Amino acid sequence: MIELRAPGAGLTRLPEDPADHPGLRLIDVAWNDLAELPPSIGKLAALEELRLDGNRFACLPAELGDLPALRALHADGNELSDVPSCPPGLEVLFLYGNAITTAPARLGGLQRLRHLSLGGNRLTTVPGELWRLPSLESLNLAQNQLTDLPADIRGLRSLRMLDVAHNLLGSLPEELGRLGLTDYLYVGDNRLTELPASLGGLDRLAYLNVSDNRLTALPATIGGMAALRELRADGNRLTALPASLGGLRRLVELHVRGNRLTSLPAELAGLGALRELNLRDNLLAELPGWVSRLSRLRHLDLRNNRLRALPESLAELPELERLDLRWNKLDDSRALVEALRGRGVAVLD
Repeated sequence: MIELRAPGAGLTRLPEDPADHPGLRLIDVAWNDLAELPPSIGKLAALEELRLDGNRFACLPAELGDLPALRALHADGNELSDVPSCPPGLEVLFLYGNAITTAPARLGGLQRLRHLSLGGNRLTTVPGELWRLPSLESLNLAQNQLTDLPADIRGLRSLRMLDVAHNLLGSLPEELGRLGLTDYLYVGDNRLTELPASLGGLDRLAYLNVSDNRLTALPATIGGMAALRELRADGNRLTALPASLGGLRRLVELHVRGNRLTSLPAELAGLGALRELNLRDNLLAELPGWVSRLSRLRHLDLRNNRLRALPESLAELPELERLDLRWNKLDDSRALVEALRGRGVAVLD
């Protein structure tokens, strides 16, 4: 036998002693009711992947560190209070949703580690050694109690994905903008009052979420994020958007719900790829006529602003599918609304 698969099988203990199957390469016993693993698991010299998610493990045997072939350890959603022993060749370590209070310095010995998830724990700091992992591509530290990201983060030379949302961060280091991030950067739900200008250097990043902070402005340098496809800045204190946003030619979604915007810069007319624009819960008294130049726009959310009228040019949006106008006080836009409905646009007013 080379695989033991029993996810969601109601197990309270392993059905067999792992030592009886020394050729095992995969053990998947996720989503059971297991509370312990036998130390004999350390004898599985061929084991490459171990899936333990969604059990009741409070600790894992130290013998895991003796598994020479182990490349992936999945233990999300358990009751672990410490990071388990890991072999030096480990590439994937998922420990999301446990009760870990300290990340040990020995993590720095995992020089081949590519994906690390320590989110949903109780961390207040992380060791400096973590910032020197040369192979790390994704790092999840969300939903902890971190108050600081150090400048040493620049040492993560291979990092493509970073999630530090839902922490207590009051600032971000300039060095963050000098990483090679490509997939996503989540920094939402912290205590940020500004973003480093260096973020504009993330010219390969596809997704940025800075929602639910205390931002009063976005840096003008954000226009340098040429690959950005989705920007979420909901729930801040923005009073204006930088004109440089209009240079983001690949931007598909722009979400700025729940801010204090009173107007939109004309440069946003350059967002030729934009398909979704969420302006809900702002202070807009006017929607500019240039919105008709957003030729690929499909969804436009204008709920709960201060709009009294709509530009007739809104009818010129060729791909518009949904327009939400609720909780405004429009005086006379009935003809425009009916014209849009007549061509199949779902208008909510």
